[in-house]
Amino acid sequence: MLVRLLYASRAVDSDPRTVEAILAQARAHNTSTGITGILCHGGGVFLQAIEGGRKAVSELFGHIQKDPRHKDVELLHFEEINERRFGGWTMGLVSLTKVHSSMLLRYSERPELDPYAVSGKVSMALLEELMATASIVCRP
Repeated sequence: MLVRLLYASRAVDSDPRTVEAILAQARAHNTSTGITGILCHGGGVFLQAIEGGRKAVSELFGHIQKDPRHKDVELLHFEEINERRFGGWTMGLVSLTKVHSSMLLRYSERPELDPYAVSGKVSMALLEELMATASIVCRP
């Protein structure tokens, strides 16, 4: 059974090397567990969708909640799915510094990433638009 989980968190350390370390760890681990997804970051906030088997996704989310690089981890959306939307990436990356502010403004009150202030469905719609506009910058 495939599931999709969407969560938000705040970065404890906003150093770009921290994001790179998170991505490297995800790519190394996700291939063996069948997890795919996308990580969006900007302004010290992470928005991440992870997809895969229910057990693998649940275990990964439990690990993320304990990860000292994240704080204020909040589940935004969880659903059973028929197919993956982010299956092309072991972990794709979107840096919001490269996204036009009008796209963010379409989904929130201000042109900044704040998944804590919008519904999970709105955050998922933002990720889908980022994917549709080729804003995902990392290779699989």
